[in-house]
Amino acid sequence: MNQINKKPLSSLGYGFIAKEYIPKGKNEYHLRNIQNRSGANYRKLSDPQKKILLQNGNSADNWDKLLVADGFNAELVKNCKFYGLVRIGKLEPMFAEFNDLQMPVGLYNSTIVSCDIGNNAVIDNVNFMSHYITGDDVMLVNINELVTSNHAKFGNGVLKDGEKETVRVWIEVCNENAGRSILPYNGMKAADAWLWSKYRDDEKLLQQFKDYTDKKFDTQRGYYGKIGDRTVIKNTSIIKDVWIGSDAYIKGANKLKNLTINSDAEAKSQIGEGCELVNGIIGFGCRIFYGVKAVRFMLGSNSQLKYGARLINSYLGDNSTISCCEVLNSLIFSAHEQHHNNSFLCAATVLGQSNMAAGATIGSNHNSRGADGELIAGRGFWPGLCVSLKHNSKFASYTLIAKGDFQAELNIPIPFSLVSNDVSNDELAVMPGYWFLYNMYALARNAGKYEARDKRVDKSQQIEYDFLAPDSVNEIFDSLQLMKKFTAKAYSAKSKKQIAEKDLVKTGEQLLEQNAVEVSRLEILADNFENSKRKVKLKKVGEAYSLFKEMIVYYGVTELVQFIEDRKIASWQKLLQALPSKPERTDWKNIGGQLIPQTSLNILLKNIRSGKITSWDEVHAFYAKKSTQYNADKFQHAFASLLEVLTLTPKKFTKKIFIQLLEQARTTNQWMTEQILRSREKDYQNAFRQMVYDNTEEMEKVIGKLADNSFIKQQNKESRIFCDKINNIIQQFYSGHHAKC
Repeated sequence: MNQINKKPLSSLGYGFIAKEYIPKGKNEYHLRNIQNRSGANYRKLSDPQKKILLQNGNSADNWDKLLVADGFNAELVKNCKFYGLVRIGKLEPMFAEFNDLQMPVGLYNSTIVSCDIGNNAVIDNVNFMSHYITGDDVMLVNINELVTSNHAKFGNGVLKDGEKETVRVWIEVCNENAGRSILPYNGMKAADAWLWSKYRDDEKLLQQFKDYTDKKFDTQRGYYGKIGDRTVIKNTSIIKDVWIGSDAYIKGANKLKNLTINSDAEAKSQIGEGCELVNGIIGFGCRIFYGVKAVRFMLGSNSQLKYGARLINSYLGDNSTISCCEVLNSLIFSAHEQHHNNSFLCAATVLGQSNMAAGATIGSNHNSRGADGELIAGRGFWPGLCVSLKHNSKFASYTLIAKGDFQAELNIPIPFSLVSNDVSNDELAVMPGYWFLYNMYALARNAGKYEARDKRVDKSQQIEYDFLAPDSVNEIFDSLQLMKKFTAKAYSAKSKKQIAEKDLVKTGEQLLEQNAVEVSRLEILADNFENSKRKVKLKKVGEAYSLFKEMIVYYGVTELVQFIEDRKIASWQKLLQALPSKPERTDWKNIGGQLIPQTSLNILLKNIRSGKITSWDEVHAFYAKKSTQYNADKFQHAFASLLEVLTLTPKKFTKKIFIQLLEQARTTNQWMTEQILRSREKDYQNAFRQMVYDNTEEMEKVIGKLADNSFIKQQNKESRIFCDKINNIIQQFYSGHHAKC
């Protein structure tokens, strides 16, 4: 039986905070008075104002509790019921207009309980509005329920006085069994979520994170909901315990409960028709439209949920879009794209710049005895049409997975690979370097696209979008070792010559460096890439090996060129003096899209454990500091990588070698630019693409002329600029040498 409590009507609007939770010497309005920053001087109604209000069909339980500011016009309040202490700003005879909604300023046909209302508000047909503070020029039209409870937490994973731990809201990211749960809080970054979910064996660290979160919020009961200046809410059913920033736009939502909706004039957030959002934090500049269902979630800034998307127990990073599909128990870094109704992502940690195709089923626990599997995917993860993957699986950066049902767990450590399920031969095929060889257009375009779409107002945390960066280059180095080892094993099997384990890498290197023809004839198989007994075949290993080394050189030289430009270095001697004397290629981690050296991360974790860092704000200050140091750290890594791949010491890095490397990098850049054109050109030359058009003119009208492709034009321009930089450095450092682009 439902328990329906009945109380005297005279108590409606009073006793918002139970007496035992009101601090000594305070009243139930003490927090409300702090929250109301309007600066208005409220006074009681004059007798003429009270008379007008009565004539206009208004009522109040106590007219002395209806306070108004200077400029209040009683004529603009009609058919309203007021309970408890209500304070109203100035109302002027005008109408407000927003997106074709035109409404007269004033309060009409509404029930208002213990609220503070800003200047020139439009409140019409709000059936029940209680314990809210609104800013100026707010429009609230056709709302069934707009209420705040005395224990509202606005989506933050904290407790109020007197609450039990069992009511705390956790977000169960990365794993369905809640073993990596995190506490959401307004301002939480993907890096915070990753740290919290990752180091589960460190109880001291986890307790610090919980303490940081609790310290961010007052445990007192009685905070009111807030609606910021110029926010418009219309035709919405239920809004409960929701904090809303300024300039937000909410229309036709079904239910919004226990949320923070960040919004301001520079990054306006919008929520549209049919949405049901519960227990969440929404970042600045977000768009949520058309039947979205989100529960226990965090949404980074400038991200979108659309067309019936379901986001549950998940963190979606900045600049991301999910539409139609379902995402559960996942931690997703920035620049994620997932647009299809039959895409499914479950129990995954995806490190950003990812794209999920239609029919992709990423994560299945059906091969486990419990729902405790996980999937980890590096930057640039791209599962193709109808890909089905099993837990546990792990993928290096920029892994492209071809259409197929992969029935065993995968561990793909080689970046930039195409992974295919060769059903006819019952093999797993992996092609290292596929992106460079066959789809340079998409690889380069995505890097530029993600950067262009980064609309964060706060960019204090630097996100890396370049495909050649410390994380991916380190994976390339690891891949070179694997390819050497696998090549030697393949040669041993073919030649029936035993090669000692300690000599595999050296033998493989000799083959790859000196005998490309022999390597091309080998069947090179990989170990431990798939949890099965079938073959895992590596394709085009010789080409990938050479290309990977070339990419490392290119990465190192481009960073050197940038270093010379930034430091305004004009001679070889000046460069030698500026270069690090003991460069070391260190391990790096991707924390929420920001790349930092493992050594720096270790320092952060140590300082958190020891108590030297005492708050999330200080953690974020660390991110910001490392962001300012990123270019310098990246250069150190790039120069060390360059020397390592060339097997050079700093002393052996001569001017002659440097000039040769500059020329090689220029050639590589020109090749990459040409590959961008060629990979796009294939779309125009493919007969099966051409067959839907009667002639070339029709095709070009539909998809545009290749010669007019703005991205290709931009790449050609950037290539010329890079070439000019190379030539300028060569001329400065070695006046007797001249090269043309």
